[in-house]
Amino acid sequence: MTEERPPIGTRPDESRPAAPIRITPGIALDPSEIEESFIRAGGPGGQHVNTTSSAVQLRFDVRRSPNLPDDVRRRLERMAGSRLTRDGVLVLQAQSHRSQKRNREEALARLVDLVRDAARPPVPRKKTRPTRASKQRRLDHKKKHGALKALRQSRPD
Repeated sequence: MTEERPPIGTRPDESRPAAPIRITPGIALDPSEIEESFIRAGGPGGQHVNTTSSAVQLRFDVRRSPNLPDDVRRRLERMAGSRLTRDGVLVLQAQSHRSQKRNREEALARLVDLVRDAARPPVPRKKTRPTRASKQRRLDHKKKHGALKALRQSRPD
């Protein structure tokens, strides 16, 4: 049922490979690392949807990619969640468009966005201290609450 196509990085009509996919100034993915297969899309669409394979399943091997630094690789694996297989392959599906070309573009854009987000290091948390006023408000609230609870107690005479 799936129609196999050559990886994105190879052009059937030309001998030279496609240009690298620029993620950040220091990170570029080789298009030959990305595999795509075309499957039939589910959902409504009438007779056309039953005869064409317009949905795209994009696969990118995160663990074996030589173009990803280790810290980006770790963050990408964490961010991918259930889209990552046990072997470390990221699987993205796009089927929202009727056109195979637009689904390919959407899947590739989602991959680029995901890698770009993983390439951005997390901002370290700055330790903060409570202000004197917030400490005073907390203590005042505790005193009020304690006084309210003291009123509820029945004391023997």
